[in-house]
Amino acid sequence: MSEYKIPAQTRIGHVHLKVSDIQKSLAFYNQLLGFELVTMYGDQAAFISAGGYHHHIGLNTWHSKGAGRAPEYAPGLFHTAILYPERKDLAAILQRLIDAQYPLTGASDHGVSEAIYLDDPDGNGVELYWDRPKDKWPTDEHGNLTMYTRRLDVEGLLALLK
Repeated sequence: MSEYKIPAQTRIGHVHLKVSDIQKSLAFYNQLLGFELVTMYGDQAAFISAGGYHHHIGLNTWHSKGAGRAPEYAPGLFHTAILYPERKDLAAILQRLIDAQYPLTGASDHGVSEAIYLDDPDGNGVELYWDRPKDKWPTDEHGNLTMYTRRLDVEGLLALLK
């Protein structure tokens, strides 16, 4: 079989999550994170987006209505990563989460990006992040990308809002 490479312009268009309660999930994704409700599919599914796209996230209870949280130590989704366009946008959502006293599970500087981690009401991991410009990504002496995980400068991030 010949080597195949996916086209460089390929993007992940949306994620579809099994949730236990549509209304609790909408409270998190719409009211807290600010996604827009595009459409409901009866009372079992909702499709939400940023900026009018048909949907970035699908939520459904087709096989999961009333189920418990996703198990931490089992195969499945680790997290959904939501990319913000600017560092100041990440600062704004962080301040919103702080104001809402929503629990975070982590915050990291990865060199290529800065990220905030939390769980949705069903225990699905969510990463909120922004990418640094590509010319600022860390590399070694051979030009190879050298990502890392370091403490996020939360104070510096929030200072963007002042």
